[in-house]
Amino acid sequence: MFAAIPFPEIDPVIFQIGPVAIRWYALAYVVGIAIGWQIIAFALRRPRLWFNDTAIMAPAKLEDLLTYIAIGVIAGGRLGYVLFYRPGYYLENPIEIPMIWTGGLSFHGGFLGVVVAVWLFSKRHSIALPALSDAIAMAATPAVLLVRLANFINAELWGRPTDLPWAVIFPGPEAQDCPAVVGACARHPSQLYEAGLEGLLLGAILLTLAFGFGALKRGWLLTGIFFAGYGLSRFAVEFVRQPDAFFQSPDNPLGWRLDFGEWGLTMGQILSLPMIIVGAALIVLALRKR
Repeated sequence: MFAAIPFPEIDPVIFQIGPVAIRWYALAYVVGIAIGWQIIAFALRRPRLWFNDTAIMAPAKLEDLLTYIAIGVIAGGRLGYVLFYRPGYYLENPIEIPMIWTGGLSFHGGFLGVVVAVWLFSKRHSIALPALSDAIAMAATPAVLLVRLANFINAELWGRPTDLPWAVIFPGPEAQDCPAVVGACARHPSQLYEAGLEGLLLGAILLTLAFGFGALKRGWLLTGIFFAGYGLSRFAVEFVRQPDAFFQSPDNPLGWRLDFGEWGLTMGQILSLPMIIVGAALIVLALRKR
């Protein structure tokens, strides 16, 4: 018999004044974007980090960039969730599509929203897209780290049942729905795996390359590393992450979206594969350029 870790009782709501509630999840986005903003501002004040020893823009333009990114994250994240995960439901209930307060944001959708936002910003302000994209990639991981920690606090997106010593007993009837398990159902804390891989480790690699090895001088290099690094991390964690309930059925309890007999791919893995391929291509392109 193994000793699982009880879920820490952390209220998802930090504080509430009347109907207005401040939640850890919302704060994670705000603080993560703010940290990313400061990372880019720090780099812009050091021209030697950039190609031709010239910063790509003045720090004053960061406020406009932040607005573009915030819109891209929210709009893209919501539309991605609607189109990638529950198109049938929202086709029948289109009035619920803009109701983001009910939950439902897709990282891959938010990622595509940021791609469009960065492209539009670069065109409007005549900033080289590779350099701008690298700056965003360098600063994106703090938000990823904090949001994954907020997912853990919310007791959502947990992993599959396991008997590993660091397994966590998540609250709620859905988390405890493990027919093959006797007693309390313990699961992989997959949110913490993603926080460590997609946020902490990937962030450390990107910042080290940017500030210590001149990676910002090679257009698309940091972007490629972010794409490939996030895609590989998410692809790996999906093997122990519990699939969304609406993807499961008695005939498909593992939630495979592509079935290859004993093996399959989840929706998260399918969406991560293009990131890995594009990321690898961008890395090769950046390293081959003079």
